[in-house]
Amino acid sequence: MRYLKNPYRLLKHIIVIPLISTLIVPIIITDIWAEIYHRICFPLYKIPYAKRKNYIKIDRHKLKYLNWVQKIYCVYCGYANGVIQFWARLAADTELYWCGIRHRENKNFKAPEHHKYFPKYGDEDGFKNRYKK
Repeated sequence: MRYLKNPYRLLKHIIVIPLISTLIVPIIITDIWAEIYHRICFPLYKIPYAKRKNYIKIDRHKLKYLNWVQKIYCVYCGYANGVIQFWARLAADTELYWCGIRHRENKNFKAPEHHKYFPKYGDEDGFKNRYKK
């Protein structure tokens, strides 16, 4: 955590805060679109709804020792990171429904947790058994 003791930290924050802040617009737009997808398609696929509250937690802004700027960014990070985790859940459930197949093994690839339920790469019989019509 050497970066926390950087003497130029404030200057770097001033430079990047406007860039970080603009990400909220595409995050909100994508969140709305993902929720529309979630509410329409999941019932059609008979996939259980994922609970947003299990992924998005906004509470750190209540800490008294934070200044107002830190509180704003605690709300931002709680929402942004949580909603991205929620999208990952929606994508994982969708992938599992349609045709989850593990990727070819690669020691550098960080396979998502839900891939453990997929047939192995190249396992045609496993795939056909998993996704029989």
